[in-house]
Amino acid sequence: MTGSRVVALGHYQPAKVLTNHDLAAMVDTSDEWITSRVGIRTRHIGGPDEPVDELAAHAAAKALATAGLQPADIDLVLVATSTAIDRSPSMSARVAARLSMASPAVMDINVVCSGFTHALATADHALRAGAATCALVIGADKMGDIVDWTDRSTCVLMGDGAGAAVVVADPADAERPGIGPVLWGSVPGMGDAVRIEGTPPRFAQEGQSVYRWATTQLPPIARQVCERAGLTPEDLAGVVLHQANLRIIEPVARRIGAVNAVVARDVVDSGNTSAASIPMALSKLVERGEIPSGAPVLLFGFGGNLSYAGQVIRCP
Repeated sequence: MTGSRVVALGHYQPAKVLTNHDLAAMVDTSDEWITSRVGIRTRHIGGPDEPVDELAAHAAAKALATAGLQPADIDLVLVATSTAIDRSPSMSARVAARLSMASPAVMDINVVCSGFTHALATADHALRAGAATCALVIGADKMGDIVDWTDRSTCVLMGDGAGAAVVVADPADAERPGIGPVLWGSVPGMGDAVRIEGTPPRFAQEGQSVYRWATTQLPPIARQVCERAGLTPEDLAGVVLHQANLRIIEPVARRIGAVNAVVARDVVDSGNTSAASIPMALSKLVERGEIPSGAPVLLFGFGGNLSYAGQVIRCP
């Protein structure tokens, strides 16, 4: 078995920005009400001519360009999404077609908000086992298509976007892997606390239940992720949690104990973009030079299905 590492990242968001003031003209809310409860100020919303696979392909193309690779170099494409309307072709197959790839394996992964960290672990396992050599892992969601824009408790949360990572096999990292062991799981009995159901599909959640679960149950699990990577929380240079709500991100990060880490707060500008939130937030931190190359970063996704998955990676 070999190791694997993330060598490049990319992100993409639609041009249209929806502010809290815009929302106040649509539903009974205000900028003060939104920022005080969830910490979000703006979010990007895609139009009807911007499908999920287009967002994903833009982020993927940026990641490939940063890595100095061609689409033909990719032999595995994984797209984490819960907002694909069509069942087939999959989003991964459509991304491969958009980028004119040769013959990659293609697979969609639907674990909602923790989809990207599940997909990254799946790519890591495939590369370690020799089933692939160069993978494209994408988180992409268009939450604006499934939110009820008359429900002020949920419509203020959501945004659209995509983030991508290029992951390569690296024998040199077998002893000190660029992607550490995953810790993943779920709470099946509480799986309906976050839902995307119906025809047309609509997003709904039990906000208080999710908040209590995230802030009390997840910090010790995130510390176990660090232990599996052979690190302490104090060793981390960055913490990128699912960008659900600033009132969840800040207490969870604090209770993990990563006192020396840069904590991603992209939710303020992007809202909750589900599976896109972690790779998008990480890509922006790296683009701004806020985390040194090679430094350890905790990625930890949680949410839909009341699922979670996390790993420590070395920053590209």
